[in-house]
Amino acid sequence: MTTPTSDSTTDSTTDSASDFRSDRASDPEWNPAPAAGAPAAGARVLVGMSGGVDSSVAAALLLEQGYAVEGLFMKNWDEDDGTEYCTAEADLADARRVAEQLGIVLHTANFAHEYWEQVFEAFLAEYAAGRTPNPDVLCNREIKFAQFIDYAETLGATWIATGHYARWQDGRLAKARDGNKDQTYFLQDVPLARLRRCLFPLGELTKPEVRALASRHGFANHAKKDSTGICFIGERRFADFLARYLPERPGAIVTTSGRTLGTHRGLPYYTLGQRQGLGIGGQAGTGDAPWYVCAKDEPRNALVVSQDPRALERDWLRVEGINWLGDPALDPLASPAAPGTLRAKVRYRQPDQDVEISPAADGGALLRFAAPQRAVTPGQYACLYSEDLCLGGGRIVAAGCNA
Repeated sequence: MTTPTSDSTTDSTTDSASDFRSDRASDPEWNPAPAAGAPAAGARVLVGMSGGVDSSVAAALLLEQGYAVEGLFMKNWDEDDGTEYCTAEADLADARRVAEQLGIVLHTANFAHEYWEQVFEAFLAEYAAGRTPNPDVLCNREIKFAQFIDYAETLGATWIATGHYARWQDGRLAKARDGNKDQTYFLQDVPLARLRRCLFPLGELTKPEVRALASRHGFANHAKKDSTGICFIGERRFADFLARYLPERPGAIVTTSGRTLGTHRGLPYYTLGQRQGLGIGGQAGTGDAPWYVCAKDEPRNALVVSQDPRALERDWLRVEGINWLGDPALDPLASPAAPGTLRAKVRYRQPDQDVEISPAADGGALLRFAAPQRAVTPGQYACLYSEDLCLGGGRIVAAGCNA
């Protein structure tokens, strides 16, 4: 267990958190907690503060609602690699400034060891196996809703809170009101018992409303750029980063008919649907249409490409199992009376798609789509929905097309 450390920042002389009132977040009928077992006023809540605008406003809103709020800055990646890409030092400074303005204690914890073992090693193993992992989903499951909760308990806090855009609806995880920012996709693999320890203060707000609240209070980070991409890679080229951990293993780039077009540097360096950086343009007799990565042939170490976008289409996929977050009566793998058709997405921001779910022979689940899906990628996650409710999801292990 990481030893608790804190920055004492209780000498704030700035405006009180009451300046953060907004029509939705201050509505007495709205609560950022699950319906069952919501914390009483004055309960101790530890907020994950990243230095960004979302977690800053989340902390302020909880103060307004009468909770005893403290912050926790989590460092999940060590900056000993000689690069300038990790922004942890600057982010910590931003979090400290906000904590000082709010008059709350900011604790700091280094989970880099846990992140390496539970997230990054799995990330590398998936790439080495030819799959494309989603470390953000893993980080939420293994760090933000595991190590974070355990750490909060050492401080005497039963509840945590984050700046995720998500809501609780009758005790079930639901999409945020801001559909453009909804982050339930990244929460799908967190066990429900742990999710229910978390408050989501931003669930009823849009991103512009959050920035306006931060600006009103004078937070210096009110216009801070949202973080994008994989946190430990930052703005550097992905292939350059991956090359530090996985050796190149060149092989043939081949068409679906078997024609060799060139050489790839290693299957982990490519993902399904990719069309840039293949180095096979200008092939004689192939026309001007772009080439797409449509498969990885692991036994032959071959990268399969096509100029026909239909080669990317898949109408079924298999997940290794589903972390079910919904009503047990809706679980098609456990209840014979459950509806067989739900909605699903196989990547963040994809519109929800109609899908039929049935048990797979290996204990996982088989998802059959009403319409073919583009570039369904093993290693990524399929997230299930019923209207606005997030029902959970699972890691994709295979996909194909029967059409």
